[in-house]
Amino acid sequence: MNLHEYQGKSILKSYNVHIQEGILAETPDQAILAAEQLKEKYGSDFFVIKAQIHAGGRGKGGGVKLARSVKEVGEIADKILGMQLVTPQTGSEGKRVRKVLVTQDVYYPGESETREFYISILLDRNSGRYVVMYSPEGGMDIEAVAEKTPHLIFKEFIDPAVGLLPFQSRQIAFNLGLSGAAFKDMQKFMPGLYKAFLGTDAQLIEINPVLKTSDNKILAVDCKFSIDDSALFRQPDIASMRDIFEEDSTEIEAGKFNLNFIKLDGNVGCMVNGAGLAMATMDLIKLSGGDPANFLDVGGAANAETVEAGFRIIMRDPSVKAILINIFGGIVRCDRVANGVVEACKSIGDLSVPVIVRLQGTNAEEAKVIIDNSGLEVFSAISFEDAANRVKEVLN
Repeated sequence: MNLHEYQGKSILKSYNVHIQEGILAETPDQAILAAEQLKEKYGSDFFVIKAQIHAGGRGKGGGVKLARSVKEVGEIADKILGMQLVTPQTGSEGKRVRKVLVTQDVYYPGESETREFYISILLDRNSGRYVVMYSPEGGMDIEAVAEKTPHLIFKEFIDPAVGLLPFQSRQIAFNLGLSGAAFKDMQKFMPGLYKAFLGTDAQLIEINPVLKTSDNKILAVDCKFSIDDSALFRQPDIASMRDIFEEDSTEIEAGKFNLNFIKLDGNVGCMVNGAGLAMATMDLIKLSGGDPANFLDVGGAANAETVEAGFRIIMRDPSVKAILINIFGGIVRCDRVANGVVEACKSIGDLSVPVIVRLQGTNAEEAKVIIDNSGLEVFSAISFEDAANRVKEVLN
């Protein structure tokens, strides 16, 4: 589950990580009120207004703007709120902006120059350790830094058994070129960031940029949190932060039926039980000349309700030209799945695309009889090759 910037910053603040302060607004009037409160507290007439969507590159798409007065905050918020923000990570359709974060100006003049860094924490599966990835070249174009100057991307591996050690925080500060008060402040920043990573069951924390202010403070100016879905049961406060407007509607509906669904760009919808079989089924579709339109795993307890829900979710995609159901009856009997398929087809009514069903395992023969005698436009298959040929037939 992903979090908005304002949500991630609130978590960091609870772990004593210094952040760029801000106030959330959903209307221009709320944005003006937020700016007035920030001006009273920090005394600056400069503010940054940030669109709150689950995507990076907001600045490139016009979703991050500088305001030079309280009045201008309202004008900019009015333009950003409701816009369809397109960034390199949203695709051409973009995302609608429903909230903005009005933040304090942290790029004020002082005794030294401001500097931007990149810092993230994630799991490195190859080493079985957490890793801090960081660079002295932070900002919007960190991807270009990784591509053109990979020597400026540093890694610090953390043994989960001992955690982030003090010498590692010092090494990070040294590689970022810090000294003096900023060097010391980084010693407080990194342990807090690591505790936030562990304490929230995060898969990723990415801060771009981490800012060294002109008075040598270290602040999180932006924040991206990705939380492990499997751990949300022990993170009820974070689970309540979920923003369904930022998620795919079909994936939300699939979640209501405990279906694992991921939308793809192909023309053959597939429904299977088990992730391994799902991957093999998508390979089969590719070899048959088609492209998978989705990944849909109904789990080990497929029944009429879950099959019908799967059908309806797949049929919402206008690019789907055929549906392939590939179920191995181990935990669940094939004849029950077959009855579920027939009931689902009758409940939906007129299916606009052909359906191929391959059922193997317990009571597979009985299941084939049920499918063949259903009177519906449902084609049964026995082997993978048979299913592949059926896919070819219906696509040609």
